[in-house]
Amino acid sequence: MSRETVRQALRELLLEGRLRRQGRGTVVAGPKLEQPLSLASYTEGVRRQGRTPGRHLIGLDRFSCPEALAAETGIESGEPVWHLERVLLADDERVGLESTYVSVARVPHLDAEFDPDSSFYAYLNDRLGITFGGADERIETVLATPREALLIGTPPALPMLLIHRISRSADGQPLERVRTLFRGDRFSFTTQLGAGV
Repeated sequence: MSRETVRQALRELLLEGRLRRQGRGTVVAGPKLEQPLSLASYTEGVRRQGRTPGRHLIGLDRFSCPEALAAETGIESGEPVWHLERVLLADDERVGLESTYVSVARVPHLDAEFDPDSSFYAYLNDRLGITFGGADERIETVLATPREALLIGTPPALPMLLIHRISRSADGQPLERVRTLFRGDRFSFTTQLGAGV
């Protein structure tokens, strides 16, 4: 068998998620994480599968809300917003990159009270008494930017699953805008469908 045939087979197995790169070698990948499409947090979804969720803080910044973000979230243009960016972990393996935008008025002490290694949804519910009422979500496949690939630890050519979410609190007010990039070789998403009316 030629080396090029072996290389091509390895490339195909990597793209299918059956193998993954680890350091300079290639190892058999474990089963994909199945994340439900629901208002459950990333933490809950990973724990249900017997894995340990984690996060690594990239940055927590405060800035004036630009018009494009204001139009999506109902936050007034120029109003202060937080931007929370974290790498998502499962059993210490980097599996995604999460970028959250939320109004400073809704969570004024995020920088002082929130542990960035923990669940943001648990913080909102347990500490602030904010519950989620619904969300609009869109999923697409993309390639990571060079920066994103570096943070997640993947080759830039690896397909990613990108989820855009606008969440609302129980009172119907926009609460957060989240952009989450998941490794396509480590994640699949599930949902339950009912009969149409």
